[in-house]
Amino acid sequence: MGWYDRRTRRVRDLACGDMRIYLEFEVRRVQCRSCGKVKRERLEFLADNPFYTKRFSHYVGRRCRSTTIKDLAKELHLDWDTVKILEKQYMQAQLAKVGTPGPKAIGIDEISIRKGHDYRIVVSDLLRRRPIWFGGEDRKEASMALFYDWLGEKKTKGVRLAVMDMWKPFRNVTVARAPQAAILFDKFHIMRHLGKALDEVRKSEYRRLSGHDRSYIKGQKYTLLSHRENLTLAGRQNLRKLLAANKRLNTAYLLKESFGQLWDYEREGWARRFFDNWRASLKWQRLKPYEKFAELIERHWDGIAAYCKPENKVSLGFVEGLNNKIRVIQRRAYGLRDEEYLRLKVLTCMLPRL
Repeated sequence: MGWYDRRTRRVRDLACGDMRIYLEFEVRRVQCRSCGKVKRERLEFLADNPFYTKRFSHYVGRRCRSTTIKDLAKELHLDWDTVKILEKQYMQAQLAKVGTPGPKAIGIDEISIRKGHDYRIVVSDLLRRRPIWFGGEDRKEASMALFYDWLGEKKTKGVRLAVMDMWKPFRNVTVARAPQAAILFDKFHIMRHLGKALDEVRKSEYRRLSGHDRSYIKGQKYTLLSHRENLTLAGRQNLRKLLAANKRLNTAYLLKESFGQLWDYEREGWARRFFDNWRASLKWQRLKPYEKFAELIERHWDGIAAYCKPENKVSLGFVEGLNNKIRVIQRRAYGLRDEEYLRLKVLTCMLPRL
């Protein structure tokens, strides 16, 4: 090494109310004899942004988990872009600390990042209860294959269960790349199809009736779709009047409520007997949407019956809960244009704070 000099640096270290606390230190600059360039020594306590310490960067990142960039920038007297950069550095440090997982049970779903059917795929580790991959350009097979490329052949062989909706590209790629994994269709997506069938029955009854009989149905969509225990007192009273006034809706509602029992069985034979009896009860009921739903279940029976096995008992609500959390992140920011920032927010939303 050639010559060197020392210079005093002043960087932002902490924020305490309206006070700004700085750290002063000396940094050495050294000229390399081989390449002739002047290089600065690396100090571990500095963030990637050399104007701030790691402690301050982590403070900003922790605060951004519960507040917006705009509000925090105003509070700390920083530029909006500076807060965003520091938060991204914090989230990158979180991901580096946890490393690449080797999941045994995964949940696969897609999220819409903007209008126009622009989707990205989110894969979660259902045992560790956190998202592990966010990517793709759509929800087609090529995008789904990118996850297994990222995971690697060795860790892909360790996947024993894949929970997903009934979207064919997800299933096709998983069967091809992880044939040892059992396919399990998400209960909440299936019940959503049943809810749509019930709503179609409600609409058909509303069109069929007129006058006073129609008044019981108007405005009761979410009353019918909700579980009775989740309704308010007024909602339960309206539901009771509606079911007493309309026999077909009463039958459809009882069938919808009873179908959830399918996931309580621990043997596939008993589950199959329950479904056959449930489907047989549709005879003569003139519930065409329910008959289409039953055909859908029949075509995807293997992915539903897999839940009967004890080793496949995992939390099916985590994937849907994660989707709600992602929507909150997007809504708080009124939409996110920086896709890399959204990816980091999604992957770190369930990680512990540094």
